[in-house]
Amino acid sequence: MKKSNILAIVLIAGALAGIMSMIGDFSSYETFATAEQKPGKEFQIIGKLDTITAKMEYHPMKNANEFIFYAKDEAGVSRKIIFNGTKPQDFERSEKLTMTGCMQDGHFKCNRILMKCPSKYKPDQEAIGKSS
Repeated sequence: MKKSNILAIVLIAGALAGIMSMIGDFSSYETFATAEQKPGKEFQIIGKLDTITAKMEYHPMKNANEFIFYAKDEAGVSRKIIFNGTKPQDFERSEKLTMTGCMQDGHFKCNRILMKCPSKYKPDQEAIGKSS
């Protein structure tokens, strides 16, 4: 093989390795404990709304772009979440939250929330009536 072919293969392999490492960083979900170890670094955390620790705070007349609530991560750790945005509709009904943000001053500063809401179709419903 020519040196130029070997060099091209090495460059392509290096580029692929770089892309794969970046994809691995974006697709992994972490816990609040991991985020606390690296304050300021952005993480994605999956959790559930925690209404036992404290109530949600949203005062649109004071600041429509600040919504405060508590969430538990998959390890069961609860943290205060400050979301930079308006309170999502039907937020209380969400089954699961995917929050993107970073730890800051002991709370999770969230800039994006994805909610998994319950299905409107319940699997335990049965059709009632005569079958022909």
